[in-house]
Amino acid sequence: MVSVAGPIAGHTDWRADGHTFRSEALSTPGELKGRKTVADFLTDITTLRERARREMEKGPVTEAYGADLERVLQVLNEALATEIVCTLRYKRHYYTASGLYSEPVAAEFLEHAAQEQEHADKVAQRIVQLGGRPDFNPETLTQRAHADYDASDDLVDMIKEDLVAERVAIASYTEIAKWLGDGDPTTRRVFEDLLAQEEEHADDLRGLLERIPQDRKTD
Repeated sequence: MVSVAGPIAGHTDWRADGHTFRSEALSTPGELKGRKTVADFLTDITTLRERARREMEKGPVTEAYGADLERVLQVLNEALATEIVCTLRYKRHYYTASGLYSEPVAAEFLEHAAQEQEHADKVAQRIVQLGGRPDFNPETLTQRAHADYDASDDLVDMIKEDLVAERVAIASYTEIAKWLGDGDPTTRRVFEDLLAQEEEHADDLRGLLERIPQDRKTD
């Protein structure tokens, strides 16, 4: 896309692919010699438009897409499974948390469950945008997820298992974001957004562990 920078010294800079060009209207004849104008790019723009119309079924995936689409969709579906399992784990902990310290902890579990569900929705949406199909098959969820499901009954154990799962998600999403790089910046940003909130979750859970006496195991 060609964007216009601000006027500089009586001419306009046109930036395309890192190069600077001056518009013909504001350049002197001497300045135009050896320089390209916007009109020189019309053929390329026409080609881009033709490709866009010819390959509309690909949606946002154009020839400029630089990642391995099949592998990206696989990774996204693994992340989807991870977020669904995390949602279910937090829900289970919310409903079964009990004891002296359970009320504020359960509230944290419920908040995290809602946010993990939002993550799952974002990932599923991105899969569809890329022309894939989100995999919600319950039979294989735990196999595809990076994090484990947990059915602990002890409150402290619940927090610890959730913290472990968050740390796993942080590590895997960090690696995925680096792997995507500039090949698929939109999907990379999705993972960066997920990563930021998973880090918040891990910090919340660490805080809960610090506030609950560690010499108690069950109430």
